[in-house]
Amino acid sequence: MNVLKPNKKTTIQTLLARGAGQREIARITGIDRKTIRKYQAAMAGANSSGVATGSAPLKEGEKAAQNPPPRPPAHTSACEPWREFIQAQLLLKRNAMAIYQDLVDVHGFGHGYNSVKRFVAQLRSREPEQFDRLEFAPGEEAQVDYGEGAMTLDPVSGRWKRPRLFVMTLRYSRRSFRRVVWKSGQQEWAELHEQAFRYFGGVVRYVVLDNLKEGVLKPDLYEPELNPVYASLLAHYGCVADPARVRDPNRKGSVENAIQHTQDTALKGRRFDSLQAQNEFLERWESTWAAKRIHGREKRQVQAMFEEERASLLPLPITRFAFFREMVRTVCDDTTVRVDSSNYAARPAAIGAKVTVRLYAHLVEIRDRQTGALLRTHARSERRGATVLPEDERPFNPSRQTELLWKLAREIGPHCLALCQQWFAREGRVGQRRMWGLVGLARHHPAALVEQACALAVQQQRATLKAITAMVGELAEAAAAASPVAPPLTQRDELIRDAATYADFFAAATGGVPVAGEWLQ
Repeated sequence: MNVLKPNKKTTIQTLLARGAGQREIARITGIDRKTIRKYQAAMAGANSSGVATGSAPLKEGEKAAQNPPPRPPAHTSACEPWREFIQAQLLLKRNAMAIYQDLVDVHGFGHGYNSVKRFVAQLRSREPEQFDRLEFAPGEEAQVDYGEGAMTLDPVSGRWKRPRLFVMTLRYSRRSFRRVVWKSGQQEWAELHEQAFRYFGGVVRYVVLDNLKEGVLKPDLYEPELNPVYASLLAHYGCVADPARVRDPNRKGSVENAIQHTQDTALKGRRFDSLQAQNEFLERWESTWAAKRIHGREKRQVQAMFEEERASLLPLPITRFAFFREMVRTVCDDTTVRVDSSNYAARPAAIGAKVTVRLYAHLVEIRDRQTGALLRTHARSERRGATVLPEDERPFNPSRQTELLWKLAREIGPHCLALCQQWFAREGRVGQRRMWGLVGLARHHPAALVEQACALAVQQQRATLKAITAMVGELAEAAAAASPVAPPLTQRDELIRDAATYADFFAAATGGVPVAGEWLQ
């Protein structure tokens, strides 16, 4: 029971002895009715034993006079006859004012709005929402999410910024892996998962994550579309992703609490000169403090639970995951796809079809876009502009693109056409790229110069696009040097009249002033 000052206590006892109600006493004194109710119960117990609170024992004749009168029966709300109607309206999400207006208009309700408001509040009162506690086996689940790290000096801008804080928490033991990064992308998200698995020394059965774009491209309750790099990494480690429902953070409450614990206890008020310094601090803090704490609900040490869980984690694969960049490319007319300025054979994919290309550090994979089946594998070319296409796969039959190129070359000249046909006969459709470069020279230089350069290239046996381009440039410079020089501008000539003549003419034309001088003819 709350302890009040003597004057407040005496006031409550006096008003209760006079028969005042709890609501009235609360209005007069400003004291909560629960406190008043407790003092009333204490007074009733003291009076039943023949002792008045704060006074000497009463005589037998005074006992009945000092007892407060009995409380009136509980008041029945004026809205009780319409309980079913009000409950039905509450199911429709209607508020107390709307229900009151309908009661007055339809049912002839003759009481005030406050009666309806109090009755509605009683009907709406319910117990707080309850959540079922989920139990997990050791090594079964991990939860991941992003938060904000401590202020860190950005080496690029020289300003203090907050990096992104990645946390993976094992659901059984609550042991966590923490890293801060500046950049957050699809590959960085997958790399952080691999670092976490290596840190724990094993892999869980499935990972619960939020529907952020780094991990989930398209949220869906039944068939979410994962980032391909992330999905391949989980498959490599034998783990399954389990994205939580949209706007359902309680599903991953362990990692949410871990992020809050890290920010409030480890990082609040701290600054770091680099990401490396902050990561070293987080790893040291995890092993020194966070892992040795006694978990509030389990009443056990986190490190001890992790030692139990370690044996249940899946073993790590022998090799690390090979990260890649994935892109979509269209098969060109020569049955190749262009990746990083190089061309790679794409058969059996059809010409014009779209395929998925995975670019590794030293490997190029071409896959079917619909099924994901592997079509071709090539060693990544170290030279830009190379064409990785076997001779027996090169198509030599002319296509519509070939006919167009020959038409453009014919408009330039016969030597240009002959050179294009020679390239096609030797290289097939692969040579069409060189042909496009040749006919494109006519957009920047006269066709005659391009034709002359083609003739010189054939004569000098230097029939390459690079050599012809250099020849066209030399011929253009020579033509510019041989052209006559335009005479310099002059202000004096017998055909140029004096400026005063033009001034008089314009003055006469605009203001009617006679022309003083020679009229213009």
